[in-house]
Amino acid sequence: MMDLKEHLKEISGNDYIDTELFKKFGVKRGLRNDDGTGVLVGLTRVGDVYGYDVSDGKKVAVPGKLFYRGIDVEQIAAEAASQNRFCFEETIYLLLFGKQPNKKQLEDFNKLIGENRTLPKNFIEDVILRAPSRDIMNKLASSVLALYPYDENPEGQTPENVLRQCVELIARFPSIAAYSYMSKKHNFDRESLIIHQVDPSLSAAETLLSLIRPDKKYTQYEAQLLDLALVLHAEHGGGNNSTFTVHVVTSSDTDTFSAIAAGIGSLKGYKHGGANSKVIEMMDDIKKNVQNWESEEEVSAYLEKILKGQAYDGTKLIYGQGHAVYTITDPRASLLRDKAKALAEEKGMIKEFNLHCLIERLVPTVFKKVKGSDKDICTNVDFYSGFVYKMLGIPEDLNTPIFATSRIAGWCAHRLEEIIAGGRIIRPAYKCVQPHLQYTGLDKR
Repeated sequence: MMDLKEHLKEISGNDYIDTELFKKFGVKRGLRNDDGTGVLVGLTRVGDVYGYDVSDGKKVAVPGKLFYRGIDVEQIAAEAASQNRFCFEETIYLLLFGKQPNKKQLEDFNKLIGENRTLPKNFIEDVILRAPSRDIMNKLASSVLALYPYDENPEGQTPENVLRQCVELIARFPSIAAYSYMSKKHNFDRESLIIHQVDPSLSAAETLLSLIRPDKKYTQYEAQLLDLALVLHAEHGGGNNSTFTVHVVTSSDTDTFSAIAAGIGSLKGYKHGGANSKVIEMMDDIKKNVQNWESEEEVSAYLEKILKGQAYDGTKLIYGQGHAVYTITDPRASLLRDKAKALAEEKGMIKEFNLHCLIERLVPTVFKKVKGSDKDICTNVDFYSGFVYKMLGIPEDLNTPIFATSRIAGWCAHRLEEIIAGGRIIRPAYKCVQPHLQYTGLDKR
């Protein structure tokens, strides 16, 4: 039998490309310009991620802003806090339809979402329970694909049909994520199987908490904090990796289920949505190796070790720090941090919260010291989201699936935009740098 390991060196050698060639041919690696700005590949009206200005050809850092259909997300968060209500469903409406709903429209939309939360008959038993997965993101993706044969018009590309599919998928994501986790707990963690029925009157945040807790109980503040996290993760412009993936796949005229499953696969990666899990692991490592969590000197010293690859996972990365667009502040991180403090005090986790805040403050200085760079480094939303989920008693297995449960709203809005305003398959160029060779007959090799 062929031993694949023997060919690994060949693969590594044959797939190696000298980094100087990227410069020679003007390739924008990662679709990023040399100054850190993104290569412009499309136009959108869905979301705007604002973190810098370009003045006289130079990138100038500014406090971060995030807009959904032109509405500042901080205003949405302020509305939720002042009115003591949930705003994720309103955010979904805003992203899909491009306008803010009035009370009657929001009531009707909430009812529509609630009616579609229940999965098709026998779907839980046949798809989720009979084929459990250790990774919930993979199960989420496979479940989305498994919904294809249950759909009345799975291949329909009209905006009307795609909108119907999008609403159904958005509504079902909390249920799929929760049931997939309960199945994983039962089959791999050997715990009792608990499956609660969906209550169509509940919001997405309430649905998630009620389905993963044995007693279905949660406080209003817990649900509102999770709702805020869902609002903040719902959309992040067309250029983030998973949304761009949905644009690319949609442009090929494939079905909604394939496009959304592709977005899930992208979001799972540790350089994208999966970063929140790496933050939790890194923070656990810091807490084990730093004796005094209040010591700036001791915390800074350990952060330096992480940046030098001498601690944690050796990648020289401090997870949850830095962003492709935000430079001074990530508004999502600031909103979550400020809201999380009260829950940290209530849960007796204020020391951990303060450690997060200390690291946020120290990282720019540590980064400059180790890297010798003046690059602006700000804390991103992943740094606090995992901690918030931990305080809510949400297992780490569900961190990124919750991200997906939120981001599908943005994916669907961008899929509709690509269908309506796109019209051309996205096909950038790759230059081949492999020299041409002569074919050698089999008997002469």
